Amino acid sequence: MMNIDRWKGSALVTAAACCYGMLGTFVRMAYLDGFTTAEITISQFSLGFLGLLALSFISSKRMAGQGKRHTTWKSYIKVVAAGTSLGLTSICYYMSVKYITVSLGIVLLLQAVWMSIVVESILYKKRPGRFKIISVFIILLGTILATGALQRYSGIHWPGIGWGLLAAVCYTATMYAANNLQRRLPPLKKSLLMVSGGLIIVLLAFSPALISGFSLKIFLNWGLLVSLFGTILPPILFAKGMPLTGMGLGAMLTSIEVPVSILFAHCFLRESITLLQWLGVILILIAVILNNLRQGIPAGT
Repeated sequence: MMNIDRWKGSALVTAAACCYGMLGTFVRMAYLDGFTTAEITISQFSLGFLGLLALSFISSKRMAGQGKRHTTWKSYIKVVAAGTSLGLTSICYYMSVKYITVSLGIVLLLQAVWMSIVVESILYKKRPGRFKIISVFIILLGTILATGALQRYSGIHWPGIGWGLLAAVCYTATMYAANNLQRRLPPLKKSLLMVSGGLIIVLLAFSPALISGFSLKIFLNWGLLVSLFGTILPPILFAKGMPLTGMGLGAMLTSIEVPVSILFAHCFLRESITLLQWLGVILILIAVILNNLRQGIPAGT
């Protein structure tokens, strides 16, 4: 049986995944209220940056006198630069759910699982194991079923699919940066730096929208929800939960964002999903679990 800390960690990681699962529905509802991708992403990252900055300031005050970890400015710049992938992930994902269903958007985003396996094998010149190769094929099969490609090839909005796959590529880069860059940085500070990079790229991408036609109402409406559930809560919950669960169990728990996303989209947006598409989603979840089981889940102590 898992000990109390592991149960606590599991609850925190699951909560973080649920936050991400809700995000697509909030974005789609913001679109229905007439807001643009520029307004949604700029409000998310600016409010998220301010929120994390305030939390980081409070944390630094609390940790005063406990000693500081020496980190160079070059290290900070690297994390900020890597954080641009976070902003690009949001831009591409929000563009995808503008054209396709939230259910399909989250399925495409989850392609980052097999993409990360490919990146890992290229960077480390290490051939993926049998279970990882099997999980990739299961994910691809699940994606074909979940997207409904076999049933309605001609009715698929390919630009939306393209944006969704680009989001998965950017998300792969984000996961690599989060797991491999400057591990000694405190999680809250690292999250702040990465969100800073995301804010910079979002402002650069949508700078024309700031000059004309930008609605400040987004900050008091959907901006608060999107920043809270997309930028502030998940990094904090993951930072507190992952050390308690370990990467294997943690990665499996994060896959809960797929059914959460689909259920939210069904309840609030009335999106329908067929049994064949549900089968595809289940196959993807099985592949995520299969891919991480080989890492081992340490028993509670």
